[in-house]
Amino acid sequence: MALPGCTKYDCIVIGAGIQGSFTAYHLAKNTKKTLLLEQFPLPHSRGSSHGQTRIIRRAYDQAIYTSMMAESYKMWAELERESGTTLYKKTGLLVIAKAGNQEFDSVCRNMEQIQAPIEYLNQEQMKMNYPGLSLKPEEVVCCDVNGGVLYADKALRAVQEQFKRMGGVICDGEKVMHIRPHPRSGVTVTTALAVYEAEKLVITVGPWAKKVLSPLGLQLPLKTLRINVCYWKEKNPGRSGVLQNLPCFLGVSLTGKNHVYGLPSQEYPGLIKICYHHGNEADPEERDLQPQFQDVSVLCDFINQYLPGLYPKPAVIEQCMYTNTPDEDFILDCHPLHKNIVIGAGFSGHGFKMAPTVGKILSDLCIGEQPDYDLRPFRISRFKNPLKSAL
Repeated sequence: MALPGCTKYDCIVIGAGIQGSFTAYHLAKNTKKTLLLEQFPLPHSRGSSHGQTRIIRRAYDQAIYTSMMAESYKMWAELERESGTTLYKKTGLLVIAKAGNQEFDSVCRNMEQIQAPIEYLNQEQMKMNYPGLSLKPEEVVCCDVNGGVLYADKALRAVQEQFKRMGGVICDGEKVMHIRPHPRSGVTVTTALAVYEAEKLVITVGPWAKKVLSPLGLQLPLKTLRINVCYWKEKNPGRSGVLQNLPCFLGVSLTGKNHVYGLPSQEYPGLIKICYHHGNEADPEERDLQPQFQDVSVLCDFINQYLPGLYPKPAVIEQCMYTNTPDEDFILDCHPLHKNIVIGAGFSGHGFKMAPTVGKILSDLCIGEQPDYDLRPFRISRFKNPLKSAL
């Protein structure tokens, strides 16, 4: 029974980024009366789901992600049909590494095992097809044929619109102030503007996960990183072929242990998005303070070596937030003490493309269905002493 002045739902999802929005979408598809709460007015650029583009790929060295992406591709296509909006552009994704690199070999093996389209390119083929990309003699390349670009902002709007069409409610500009699990069942969520009750709660708050979960007795080893998103200009537009022919790419440990990735021109005409898959630790409330640029120098060296047709100084630098786990695997699990509270966190800069599948998993956990995947890699129990205190 709802408290006086309290609105009652079957499920509440906190956090209207791509993971929370897809979770709410799947809950609504399961005919659950669902509320999606967001602390900022929508749309916003404060979290990890904003921006025009993300890479989509099956090329993973972990088989679980390669498997999850098979379903995600189908659901992205389904959302395109439902919304009448183009959300995906097939460009191919080049994976580049030194010969003998274990991650590269695992990527190829996983792709072959699920019979995903993959091509292997030798040095001569690379020079012919992608003359703007300079490789070293000891480097090898495979192409995830169906890799490409997701139109991120359009995707987020599309899934939220479909959620609302199915009867879902979005309340943005409502920061959650307090979460109170009830002893037997249900939970009360108090925001700056209202009080809500539900049988089940899903928490998908991105960089704010640690702060939101701490009062619930969870101390998860999450780090929030501020990432420099860099865009690079071509020296001779229309002549060198860098912008015209270059697909998405992933450089595996070419500049050290962290990867470099790139996408064709989209956000800014004439500029290529090339980023370092790492950043500096930063509080999400302080993301707009003076950023640090150590990783930009790494990218400048990469541009000089691999893409000499680009100016080796970024034309535009923006910021985004990652929320990393120590192993960079997601957290998809129920609260150890409150099984009606489901947690999706720690997407570590590679979760956007998998949001349709992640949302389905979190929805399944919420309504008591058995997910289609082995969730052991994503359980909270893999961390040492996650419970801060008994509530």
